[in-house]
Amino acid sequence: QVQLVESGGGLVQPGGSLRLSCAASGFTSEYYAIGWFRQAPGKEREGVACIVSSDGSTYYVDSVKGRFTISRDNAKNTVHLQMNNLKPEDTAVYYCALAPFIVVVTIELDDYEYWGQGTQVTVSS
Repeated sequence: QVQLVESGGGLVQPGGSLRLSCAASGFTSEYYAIGWFRQAPGKEREGVACIVSSDGSTYYVDSVKGRFTISRDNAKNTVHLQMNNLKPEDTAVYYCALAPFIVVVTIELDDYEYWGQGTQVTVSS
């Protein structure tokens, strides 16, 4: 049984930083992608960043390039999303998700089969 558990959300002022973590368990294949997605009130869920297990390649949506960094800790089966210079428009529920048997970066929602419960990120003064 695949489980994804996010942590690290919270309230931060504009310009501040947060580090989200996604602890994964129960998936035994060596080929997969982990993505971070977010959904703001009244908006569709959007992909933010992705990392693939095969070679560690990463992808970022344009709105977070240069501010967010996705990384993995293989020993702990954990993927992190370091978010710097946060803006009010980054406010959303952030989800991590796993796309099985994927070897290229993707933030297509349909590629992701397993989802965490989400963690709230609020950027406000």
